[in-house]
Amino acid sequence: MPEDPRELVLYVQSKKAVSTFYRPPIPAGGISAPTATPSGDSAGTAAGSTVFFLSDDQARSAALVEETAAKRGYRVRVVDIEKVGRLERLVTEHLRGVQNFPVLISPRGPRLEGVGQFTDENLAALMPTELKSVRAMTYLKVRGGDLDRIRTHLESLSEVKELHFLTGDWDILVVLDFPASDSNKRKVLDFVTDRIRGIPEVLDTSTVVPEYSITKFPL
Repeated sequence: MPEDPRELVLYVQSKKAVSTFYRPPIPAGGISAPTATPSGDSAGTAAGSTVFFLSDDQARSAALVEETAAKRGYRVRVVDIEKVGRLERLVTEHLRGVQNFPVLISPRGPRLEGVGQFTDENLAALMPTELKSVRAMTYLKVRGGDLDRIRTHLESLSEVKELHFLTGDWDILVVLDFPASDSNKRKVLDFVTDRIRGIPEVLDTSTVVPEYSITKFPL
C-alpha cells in the first residue's frame, strides 16, 4: 500500500511490439521530430526497436483516473508492468490473482480491477475528498395541501440540490448547497428563514450546517 495517503497506484499492462517505423535520433541541443512512440517512452534510433503502447480502453481508464484525482486532490503513480522486472511483478502483493488490467490501488486498500470498473462513481468512492461548498440539510414540517406545488417551488431554488420525502415527525428533507467563498452558517440560516420558511405551507424547519464535510459522490 502506498505510504502517501493521497497517492494512488495505477497498474497498466501495455502491449509490446517491434516497430518498423524509423525514428531518427534526437539532435544534440534540439527537439526531436514527432514520432509514433507513446508519451513517456524514449525515442528509438532505428527501425526494429521495441515499442510499448496502451490499448484504447486502458488509456481511457488512465485518463479518467488522472482527471478525477486532479479534481479531488490526489496523485497517481502509473506503473506499466511490462516495463518492470519480472521478479518485481511476481512479488508485487497487490497484483496477486489479478486477471484484468488496469488495476487502481487506493491508499486505504480497496482497488478497481478491469476497465469496466473505471467509472466516475467508483473513482469518486475510492477517492473521498472534502467538499468545496457548504452543504446543509433542512428538515421541513408542512401542512396538508398541494404537495406538488411545494415540490415545484423548492425545485425552482438553485440552492436546493435534493429533496427527500419522509414519514414521521418531519415531512421533507432538503439538501442545500452554497458556494464556500461567500457562505457561512448565518447565510445558510438566512436563506432557510427567508426563502423556505416563507412558503405558506411550511410550518417549521430544522437545519443542520456541518462544520466539515467529506464526499464519495462525484463532484
